[in-house]
Order: sequence, then C-alpha cells, then structure tokens
Amino acid sequence: MPLYLGMAEPDRHNPLEDTLMEMTKYAHACVTLQKGDDRIVLDPGALTPDAEALVAGAAAVLITHEHFDHFDEGMIASAIEARPELQVYGPAAVVDRWDGNPGQVTAVASGDHFEVAVFEVAVFGDLHAVIHRDIPQVANVGYLVDGSLYHPGDAYHVPAARVTTLLLPTSGPWTKLAEAVDFVRAVAPEQVIQIHELLLSELGQQAVARFISPDMLSTVPLTILRVGESVTV
Repeated sequence: MPLYLGMAEPDRHNPLEDTLMEMTKYAHACVTLQKGDDRIVLDPGALTPDAEALVAGAAAVLITHEHFDHFDEGMIASAIEARPELQVYGPAAVVDRWDGNPGQVTAVASGDHFEVAVFEVAVFGDLHAVIHRDIPQVANVGYLVDGSLYHPGDAYHVPAARVTTLLLPTSGPWTKLAEAVDFVRAVAPEQVIQIHELLLSELGQQAVARFISPDMLSTVPLTILRVGESVTV
C-alpha cells in the first residue's frame, strides 16, 4: 500500500472514491467504515466486546494510540498472525512491537497519507490530550478518511483540512465540555457523532448533547448512535 511520508498526496482519481461510505458505531471509541465489500476498523479496544469479530472481517485496522480502550494488543497480535493480509496502522509506539511483520504493520505520523483497500486516509495530530501533569502524554494520531470523516482518538487536535463528519469523544479523564465545544466550533463539520461515551450515563450523554446543540453552544447537533447503529457519511 502506498505511503507518502511528509509528502502531498499524488493527484489521481480513484474510480471507487464516490462509493457511499457507511459508518457503524460500536462500544466506546470503535467504529467501522465500509464501502462496498471493503471494511476498515478504527480503535478496536478492550472495551469493545465484539472487537475481535470486527477485526476478523476487516481489510485494515487503524489505531490512534496505545491505551487499552483503543488498542487490544493481544487481539491484534493474534489477528496479525492468523491473517497475513491484514494491514495495521498506528503510531510507532503501537506498531513497532511487531517490527517482524513489516509487510503488515505501518507506523504513521502527522502529515502522512496512505491508501488501504478503497479508502484514502490522512493523518493529523501528535499527542494524547493531557490527563494530568503527572501522567506522560503518549503519541496520538487522528485519521481523516476519504476527506470526510475524522476520528481524533483522544485529543482535540483540529486538522488542517475540511471535515464533513466529526467523531467527538464525550467522556474520559481528559475530556472537558468547554474544550469539546471549542473543538467542534474550530473543526466546523456538517455533522457530529458521539464516541468515547462509556463514562457517561444515558442522562449524561443527553446533557452533553444539549450543550453541543444549535440551541446552546454549537451550530451542529450531537448525534448519539447506539451500538451497532449505522449512518451514511
């Protein structure tokens, strides 16, 4: 798969780029993206019960960072061994543990562009949001897929690109409502979909959605999808 490190993506037309992309929400930070028969999985972590099954049917896995709720190391290791065709992308801190599988794993960083299956992916960001000054920040990247959907991992990094669909983390030891609102305002997407919600009750999720709405602090409403629910993006 081509990888253009620190370079502009070559100008070309992919005949499949106009195929509709379907996003399915799974527990916490995990989503799948599907176009035709091709599917990729983003952040299948230990808090996603069906992560193993999702990875088993995917062309690739994209990992934003090394924390367990986004990255199940044992499960990914088993998948790499079982399926030589599986591609895994993530920060060096994640994929360097499999340096014996150079054809399957690729370290990515901000500024990179790559193709996987029928998807075009651009990489943004560098560090996880601050949890506490005593906890070191780990590498964290965000993925913009097909110039449309952006998964930021655990950071409010604003990509230098137009975003149509923003996946917004709404809970976690690092999140803050005011910063989330400013993140949505800065990205200015057409739609915002909740991810990273497991620390919020149903009432808490609705409260966040109320703040992130045109009636209050955002011009775009927050969409809450249930596990297994899909939307076209």
